[in-house]
Amino acid sequence: MEKIIKIIANELNIKDYQVKNTINLIDEGNTIPFIARYRKEITGGLSDEILRNLGDRLNYLRNLETRKNDVKRIIEEQGKLTEEIIQNLENAVTMAEVEDIYRPYKQKKKTRATMAKAKGLEPLANIIYEQKEKNAIREIAKQFIDKEKGVETIEEAINGAKDIIAENISDVSDYRKEIKRLCYVYSKIVTKNAKNEKSNYEMYYKFEEEIKKIPSHRILAINRGEKEEFLKVIIEKPFDKIYNYLRKNIIKGETQFTDILEETIEDSYKRLIEPSIEREIRTDLTERAEEQAIKVFGKNAKQLLLISPIRGITVMGFDPAYRTGCKIAVIDETGKVLDIATVYPTEPQNDVENSKKILENLIKKHKVNMIAIGNGTASRESEKFVSDMLKEIPEKVYYTIVSEAGASVYSASKLATEEYPDINVSIRGAISIARRLQDPLAELVKIDPKAIGVGQYQHDVDQKKLSENLTGVVEDAVNSVGVDINTATPSLLSYVSGINKTIAKNIVIYRDQNGKLTERKELLKVPKLGKVAYEQCAGFIRIFGGKNPLEITGVHPESYEKAEELLNKIGANKKDLLDKEKLEMIKLNLAKVNIKDTAAELNIGELTLKDIIDDLSKPGRDPREEMPKPILRTDILKIEDLQEGMILTGTVRNVIDFGAFVDIGVKHDGLVHISEMSEKYVENPSDIVSVGDIVKVKVIGIDLERQKVKLSMKIL
Repeated sequence: MEKIIKIIANELNIKDYQVKNTINLIDEGNTIPFIARYRKEITGGLSDEILRNLGDRLNYLRNLETRKNDVKRIIEEQGKLTEEIIQNLENAVTMAEVEDIYRPYKQKKKTRATMAKAKGLEPLANIIYEQKEKNAIREIAKQFIDKEKGVETIEEAINGAKDIIAENISDVSDYRKEIKRLCYVYSKIVTKNAKNEKSNYEMYYKFEEEIKKIPSHRILAINRGEKEEFLKVIIEKPFDKIYNYLRKNIIKGETQFTDILEETIEDSYKRLIEPSIEREIRTDLTERAEEQAIKVFGKNAKQLLLISPIRGITVMGFDPAYRTGCKIAVIDETGKVLDIATVYPTEPQNDVENSKKILENLIKKHKVNMIAIGNGTASRESEKFVSDMLKEIPEKVYYTIVSEAGASVYSASKLATEEYPDINVSIRGAISIARRLQDPLAELVKIDPKAIGVGQYQHDVDQKKLSENLTGVVEDAVNSVGVDINTATPSLLSYVSGINKTIAKNIVIYRDQNGKLTERKELLKVPKLGKVAYEQCAGFIRIFGGKNPLEITGVHPESYEKAEELLNKIGANKKDLLDKEKLEMIKLNLAKVNIKDTAAELNIGELTLKDIIDDLSKPGRDPREEMPKPILRTDILKIEDLQEGMILTGTVRNVIDFGAFVDIGVKHDGLVHISEMSEKYVENPSDIVSVGDIVKVKVIGIDLERQKVKLSMKIL
């Protein structure tokens, strides 16, 4: 374990004690959100992101140790375990290295070498490989002719021996390790077109790049092009360097065996080593690219989940379409459905006037404040229709474009059927779009995270790893905001620390049967929610209008006593948190608290005290309220209206390795290439922008034919 602790500490650039303490907390069954928020003293204040990376590496390294022990046991059972093998296994830092060490001892299927060994040619192979025998090779080989075993000539004997040597060479882990190193330093990935036709992969029809420099997004694009049979892909390796390395390590001066061994080395490399090394390199490049893509997707997803909600308004959800009509749903400030409709302002019906009347009536009837338009098929035509209609009515109503990614998946889901059993599946998408504006987090947790549309090649990556990563991302987002126990859906509750899907459903059933919960400890009455789960979830649960004002904050029950002592110390009590005037005084007094002295006086950690002060200063706060609000519009912009040099305000919809896509109000999002993000060099676009950011951009290129817009953030 000490070795694992050292490795993780070095990789994450943190202290050994932080790793050791965190491992202990994880092994005790604590969740990452709980550790990140309520065990800062123990971890030294590690963030949820670092904690998740630590957890991932811990799993990998533990699995690595398990595999090392398995390999050691198998080799020992064969009676071939040596100190050198034990040391090599000890030094191995990846699964690939362990498998290379195990390769010579692995039970092999029928190969040319195993067939040659069955013919009794292994001693001849050893003679040739050792290069010491003075007698002529043909005379030596003649002794191994055995017609019963299938060796009829000297040539067959020598060729069989060469097959054995070739396989032995390919099994030497040190050789494979150095060959891989040479490949990573000197190889190039080369792509050519496999079909003589137009495609999205034309830039790769004649392309090459050093594998040590190729970025992740290009690897995934090339993989997809190959999978769709538009591309042929090879790794161009440094054959001369590899051959010279093998020759130097195998051939011991000029002997009668030199020519045979040179042929064998080339055969071993080209037939046995090169294909497997190429597979390993392609797998390694893909895994690295996937890891980066998953990381980008996770970061974007978290930002999308944490987009600021627009509360206290009546929203009209507008799900655009052509032939089947645009679906309309009006919801009140609590998310309750007030009205539904279907209108046909787009092709082929073009029933604009009647559609306007229906929407105008709904706006007047329900005092609609905002229209949320989905950004899918027929979005811009629908936007034009809405924009024109808003100019003709006296009510001041705004609209905004909302991502509808995953809305159709949700609409047809079992969950949507349970929520809206009496509402047609086609209308549910409009409800989801409206609710996404009111509370993006609560709505988006109902959808498979892969379907929320902010990734890069998310369908091409390892789906298990993607799901695990995104589950963690959603957990962190939900727990950073906190959850109102009396209004949350089972979908939202299931992401709270310590609460699984079964407990989430039990909470809602308990709530339905017993009415609103009035204090956190009432959760202990919920079936299957025991003391351990309660400890993990309690601090993330919010109870508004309950018995204890501290429960609208993130203060954990284990710290209630200390929080009240702190309030008493500044001349206040917990009930004052609900009084606006007294709260302002509490904020002022808390800002003056000496952290070091007060922590010692209260006998709590300084990091914990800082969090308590932060919570008491902003009771009931939603951290998303500090995020940028959606851009509200009253008029439409067409791509034909754009001119180079025009300065616009837009919303970042997606961040990828090579830039960011920004919604500027035309049909397709414009691209800010990484080179146009700053006057200074930008290594990672997500260092500059995040999904949901409101940014000023300049139009620097317009392609009307391809409906593409190039943007720059280098405005000044």
